[in-house]
Amino acid sequence: MIAQLFGNVIGLGPTSVVIDVGGLGVRAQCSPNTAANLRIGQPATLQTSLVVREDSLTLYGFASNDERELFELLLTATGVGPKLAQAVLAVLSPDELRTAIATENLLQLVKVPGIGRKGAQRMVIELKDKISSIVLVDQPAPTVSTGGGWRDQVSQGLQGLGWSARDADAACTDVEHLVRDDPQVSVAVVMRAALQTLAKK
Repeated sequence: MIAQLFGNVIGLGPTSVVIDVGGLGVRAQCSPNTAANLRIGQPATLQTSLVVREDSLTLYGFASNDERELFELLLTATGVGPKLAQAVLAVLSPDELRTAIATENLLQLVKVPGIGRKGAQRMVIELKDKISSIVLVDQPAPTVSTGGGWRDQVSQGLQGLGWSARDADAACTDVEHLVRDDPQVSVAVVMRAALQTLAKK
């Protein structure tokens, strides 16, 4: 089991990263929030989870142990695959997810694209007793100033989570004021704000 990656970032996409580990380029799928905090040529540490399928081995990367453990917990729920689990963690913070499941807040869970009311109910039933066993481990993500391509990065990340190009573009327009007000705001902050605007619609 590959539990952690550390090395320089040599490739970066809206939902994936390639890290040089001792001369070997290792690709990991990651949420747009995680990808937004990485930069090519800079060192990065990701906690990882290897998902094994009959026809593939896919590595998923996370900014903290907390996110990784919640990702693996979500995969134990009926009907939740890696892509949907990543979408959950992109829309809801670890604490928000715990609270939503513990308090049976279905309205919070259905904000995630791909989760309907029945899916949210099933998730609560199957995970409520397990969620309290996941201990919060704080690991602050690095703050990186946005570049000129923040809009493309946020839009592509939202589309990777299941929203249409039109919805993603509208969300970028809704949060554009954050970049105007603070040119040093991180892409991760802009991404979370965009997700929140979409969740309200």
